[in-house]
Amino acid sequence: MIGSDAPVAVLDASALLALLFDESGADRVERAIARGACVSALNWAETLTRLIERGEPVDRAASRAFPASSSGRLLLVPFDEEQARETARIRLKTRSFGLSLADRAALALARIRRLPVLTSDRAWRSLSISVKIEVIR
Repeated sequence: MIGSDAPVAVLDASALLALLFDESGADRVERAIARGACVSALNWAETLTRLIERGEPVDRAASRAFPASSSGRLLLVPFDEEQARETARIRLKTRSFGLSLADRAALALARIRRLPVLTSDRAWRSLSISVKIEVIR
């Protein structure tokens, strides 16, 4: 992470992709990164996967994503035991929404760190979990 301040938000893969592809809501993600944001390693893997699916080699995809943090602070958070347990706990409350493992990892990280999570997934507004969800568009 560039800088030493604690993150103020968690990004899911859809939020990071919105920034990388200059989609609607990218400005909100950019502001979050400027203030300090974090992303779970699982969401980072999902982001890279989507970039690669669009034809970018993995190394180019990685270098394309990290410059997004050059104007601020983006912390890549390893997926650890605590996040694994929290991700599993969230499953029952989110099953009907069809959330991916990476989606639940972002929510778990936000819950653990008591931070809001930024996403482009509007369905998250209906989730009934103790996480502040900010839909970017």
